Amino acid sequence: MDHSGHDHSAHMDHSGHDMSAAGDMHSGHPGMGGPPRCSMNMLFTWNTDNLCIVFRQWRIDSTFTLVVSLLAIVALAAGYEALREGIRQYEAWTNKRVETAPRQNAAEVTKRAHAIKSVLYGIQNFYAFMIMLIFMTYNGWVMMACSVGAALGYFIFGSRTTATKDTACH
Repeated sequence: MDHSGHDHSAHMDHSGHDMSAAGDMHSGHPGMGGPPRCSMNMLFTWNTDNLCIVFRQWRIDSTFTLVVSLLAIVALAAGYEALREGIRQYEAWTNKRVETAPRQNAAEVTKRAHAIKSVLYGIQNFYAFMIMLIFMTYNGWVMMACSVGAALGYFIFGSRTTATKDTACH
């Protein structure tokens, strides 16, 4: 069907973006019935105007919320390293259990441990992808907070591991 003669102006915002898929063309404009818009940069920036981090509700609208958000990101990235260390400890513990289990129980212990490790692996990957999404705001402040958090987490929790990465995204 040819839509070239259709008037799209009713679906455009002030910058020429098609708003028909977004619902109300006034939503996103302060004072016009909707929450303020979140900016989405695809290029590196230090600008925090209209910056939302992963969720529309995690919005930077002041210096205070920027500082609190950066500290939260540092904590999240460090927490990822704590999770990885916890998983490493669980694996070491289960390996010892398998070694000391009677032969007939070793298969059962191994099967249960593998199921639990699979769940932990899924949680670890979800966590890594969320940090990747935070990093992909392309905001310099946020990117630095992710890196500082990773370094701090490795410093605190990674004393028994190498500094090389074994996951693709984080």
